[in-house]
Amino acid sequence: MTQFLQLAFDGFALGCVYALIALGFAVVYRASEVINFAQGAMLLVGAYLVSLFAAYAGLPFWFSVILAVAILAAAGVLFQMLVLRRTLGQPLFTIVMITIGLSIAMTAGVDAVFGPNQRLLGDPWGSSRFQVGGVVFTWVEVWGVISAFVLLAAFFVFDRYSRYGLAMRATAADPEAALAVGVPVRRVHALAWGIAGAVATIGGVFLAGFPNSPNPQLGDAALLAFPAIILGGLGSPVGAVVGGIIIGVVQVLTSGYEPSWTGNNFYEVAPYIVMIAVLLAKPYGLFGTRPAERL
Repeated sequence: MTQFLQLAFDGFALGCVYALIALGFAVVYRASEVINFAQGAMLLVGAYLVSLFAAYAGLPFWFSVILAVAILAAAGVLFQMLVLRRTLGQPLFTIVMITIGLSIAMTAGVDAVFGPNQRLLGDPWGSSRFQVGGVVFTWVEVWGVISAFVLLAAFFVFDRYSRYGLAMRATAADPEAALAVGVPVRRVHALAWGIAGAVATIGGVFLAGFPNSPNPQLGDAALLAFPAIILGGLGSPVGAVVGGIIIGVVQVLTSGYEPSWTGNNFYEVAPYIVMIAVLLAKPYGLFGTRPAERL
C-alpha cells in the first residue's frame, strides 16, 4: 500500500506539471486552432534561463523564475506578432511547420550556447524531503503541486472574469463573429502565445528539479504531455488539466508496476494507449465538443 501511495503522489505531482504544459497547448489551439509544437522548446529555454540566472549569475531563485517567465512570455508574444501574424490566410499546415521550425531552432540554439551537459538549476529546495506514513515527499514535488494549482486557478479566474479572458473565449467560439463585434482577435492570439511561454517556463522549472536537471532532452517531456490535450479535448483548458494529471499518474504507476516482459520503457507508451482507449469511447476527448455542422 505504501508503494502505491508513493507512486500515486509522484504521478500526481508529475501530472500537475504536465497540466501546465498541456494548458499552453490548449490555450494556443483554442485561440488560433494551431498546435504549438514549439511548446517543448519553450519549456527547455525557460529552464535554462532560470539555471543561468540563479545558478550562474547568482540572482535569487524566485527572481530568476519571474525574469525567465517574463522573457519567454514576451518572446511568445513577439513571435506571434512578427511571424505568425504574417501568415494569416495560409493553410494551418504552414503555421504548424513554422512552429516545428521554431522548436528545432530553439533546441539547437540551447545546445550550441550551453552545450550537451547537464546544468545546475539553482533551486532552493534541492533534494530536501520529508516523510509522512512511509510516503516520501520531496519539496520540489510539493512546490510543483502548489505552484501548478495557484497558476491554474489564476488562469481560470482570468479566463472567466477578465475582459481579455472573455475575448479569448469569444474568439475560440467564433473568430469571425468576435472580430465583427470589436474583439481584438490579434491581441488575443498574441496573449495566448504569451501565456504558453509563461506556463512552459514554470513547467520546465519543476521538470528540471530533483532528481533531474536542465539538459537538452528536457523539451521531450512535451511529447509525453501532448496526449493530455488529446485525451482531455483539444482547445479545452479544463481537459488539459485533467488530461495532464491522468497522464502523469498513468506514467508513474506503469513505471512502478510494469511487468518484465513489457521491457524497460513501456511507461512511455502507456499514456498513448490510455489516450487511444479514451478516444475510442469519446472521439473528441473527455471535455471536447463535437464541431457544429450545418445541415
